[in-house]
Amino acid sequence: MSCRRLIPRLFHLLPAFMCLISIYYAGSAVAQHNASQRHGNLEISSAWARATPPAARTGGVYLTVVNHGSGAERLIAAGSPAAGQAELHTHINDAGVMRMKAVDAILLGPGERLSLRPGGLHVMLIDLKAPLREGTSLTLTLTFAGAGTVTVDVPVLRTPPVASDHRH
Repeated sequence: MSCRRLIPRLFHLLPAFMCLISIYYAGSAVAQHNASQRHGNLEISSAWARATPPAARTGGVYLTVVNHGSGAERLIAAGSPAAGQAELHTHINDAGVMRMKAVDAILLGPGERLSLRPGGLHVMLIDLKAPLREGTSLTLTLTFAGAGTVTVDVPVLRTPPVASDHRH
């Protein structure tokens, strides 16, 4: 086959090849970011933020916290330089309409696993300083009543990461 015929065929394969490479590297980044982080008796894992449209002023952050201690713990605040404000939120059913509502704290009992996830408890970033773009990351600081503060690196994804931890 001549180079004249081969080169156009290679260009047709280039988008598929680039797609495969980006999927590989995105998966590697998620795996690196989803490593568990210990802070005293707390284990924080599976952190991620949903990518936002360019004009969005709010965004959501999700993660899992396990309390390995023998006493209860409370998540009392969150913050990020990516937003003007961060709040702890839940979803409530208000006369058949699902709404988000800020909460003062989230209780985490001894030995309990807490999942902050879409449609449930989550961290709401308000007044975003820039859109949350897929492939980037943000810094999130969580404040616990007993354990103090912990800083987490949070990857920005378009869809939830595939759970690598299937313990329930």
